[in-house]
Amino acid sequence: MFTLWSLIEASLLCLNAVCILHEERFLAKIGWGASSQVQGFGEPPTMKSQALNLIRSIRTVAKIPLILLNIVAIIFKLLLG
Repeated sequence: MFTLWSLIEASLLCLNAVCILHEERFLAKIGWGASSQVQGFGEPPTMKSQALNLIRSIRTVAKIPLILLNIVAIIFKLLLG
């Protein structure tokens, strides 16, 4: 059954997955490392560079809130099943 909690839990799991991506170990192997993002001044950003910026932004901004949300989700699962 699809509920609001299922949607929240799925988005929490996706954010966790984005935050644990390691640039040197995983992203560089598929060509998405920091060294592959060479772009000239005034050039429009590519889709890959925008995705990398989004990953870095999520990792920077959402680290502490994700820890708190994970704790709340674990407690909720333990109490209510």
